[in-house]
Amino acid sequence: MASADLRKELDCSICLNIYTDPVTLRCGHNFCRVCIDGVLDLQLGSAHYACPECRKRFRSRPALQKNITLCNIVESFRSSHPEQKESGISCTYCIHASVPAVKSCLLCEASLCDNHLNVHSKSPEHVLSDPTASPDDRKCSVHKKVLVYYCTEDAACICVSCCLIGEHKGHQIESLEEAAEKKKKLMRNAIHKLGTKRRKTEKRVQSLQERKRKAQGKASGETERVTALFRDLRRQLEELEMRVRGEISGQAERVSCSVSDLIQQLEVQKDELCRRMRQMEELCDATDPLAVLQEPVHGGWFEEEGDEDVERQNKFLLTAGDLDVALISHTLHAGLSDIISGINGASYMQEIAEILLDVNTAGYYLHISDDQKTVSWSDISQNRPEVPERFQYAPQVLSSRGFSAGRHYWDADVSGSDEWRVGMCYPSMERKGIKSQSVIGSNNKSWCLHRTADQYLVVHDGNKTQLADSNSVERVRIYLDYEAGQISFYDLRDPIRHLHTFAATFTEPLLVALRVWEGCIRISGGKQEM
Repeated sequence: MASADLRKELDCSICLNIYTDPVTLRCGHNFCRVCIDGVLDLQLGSAHYACPECRKRFRSRPALQKNITLCNIVESFRSSHPEQKESGISCTYCIHASVPAVKSCLLCEASLCDNHLNVHSKSPEHVLSDPTASPDDRKCSVHKKVLVYYCTEDAACICVSCCLIGEHKGHQIESLEEAAEKKKKLMRNAIHKLGTKRRKTEKRVQSLQERKRKAQGKASGETERVTALFRDLRRQLEELEMRVRGEISGQAERVSCSVSDLIQQLEVQKDELCRRMRQMEELCDATDPLAVLQEPVHGGWFEEEGDEDVERQNKFLLTAGDLDVALISHTLHAGLSDIISGINGASYMQEIAEILLDVNTAGYYLHISDDQKTVSWSDISQNRPEVPERFQYAPQVLSSRGFSAGRHYWDADVSGSDEWRVGMCYPSMERKGIKSQSVIGSNNKSWCLHRTADQYLVVHDGNKTQLADSNSVERVRIYLDYEAGQISFYDLRDPIRHLHTFAATFTEPLLVALRVWEGCIRISGGKQEM
């Protein structure tokens, strides 16, 4: 009864099975790690997290603490209470009812329940086994006798006759119990090793889940930033549109008023001309010469309209009779320029100090340009002084500054060399040691992209991974996210292609690292993401 009560206490309230890797929430309730992780994943994005047992709320995703004591109890319970499975075999002698068998007698070839087992013969020839519907499976196929020994040479279960007169005569043999115990010992050792491997795998899963949660959180933050940026852009563009449209509308209104005034003046002038014409037409139709001559002559009757008036009107039409497109364009372009300046000042990218190559780290056969941006292979030693930071045997050079926080990127023009390595490393990387310790990528303190014999590989700690479809890389971008523990490589062809990303936990500042055998490499950039 006590065992049954304990069994109930060891059940996870989510999966209703005995705990697997039990963990505890701050409220004190226990769950299988996989079960509670699944519940918390479903609550992602909601206003809060909650315990599925007591509904206690947490502002952020609660940390899962392994319950070592409960884990030990579960393991102890499992080892002392192995799960019993019904054999599905009934007692041979219970003919009036189907009673589960607990043992089978290989001599009688019968299965026995508890009651019939008590009265069954206890003599040695009556060998008992777990319930089986096929007693012949536990007998020698040649001699039809019970299997009681194990031949270690042939790895076979055998009977007495096999040992005495059969093909296993003279072989090293053991009792079935002894051989089984040895095999169990091997399996227990294997279980222990597999358990250790399983725990390491669980830790990796937890680490990846945490990385996944961080990535989701970062993606959410970046989405909010981009959404806010474009929302502000739309607002500024709408304001600029209203301002430009207002300028166009205002100019159109002014032009309309000016032209309307001129039209009104011309209409008055036209009416006056029509009146003069009618008077003169009446005089032309008169038959009395005296009446024609005595009619007063008004000034300008016989004068043509002066060119000055026409020129004045044309000048007015040129100056006030059209839209000022240049002013409209200036308003538009100035507004767009202000918006772009605002984006450059407040969004992701901000220029920082340029990356320069440190001549004191350069190998003896490397030439560094005056602007400290280009490294070239030279057949002639540069006769530089021997200093601790210089690479003694490797044609390599590092940057003069490192990065210990933030997100940065820099570019390398590798089109001038057929064999090179570009990447990043710790300042503590070996400078004079053996080749595997002083070459970029060949140790656990450096990460690089490597071109050799028209192949492109990414290398870290001596482990090389060949990249597919990466021919003719001429410009490489190296991107560092220090806090996220990532170094990424991109091919800057149009469109830009991602080549590979290393993941690590950085423990030192990171320097730019270059290695060149022939030709040259030129670096540019040094940009930081805000």
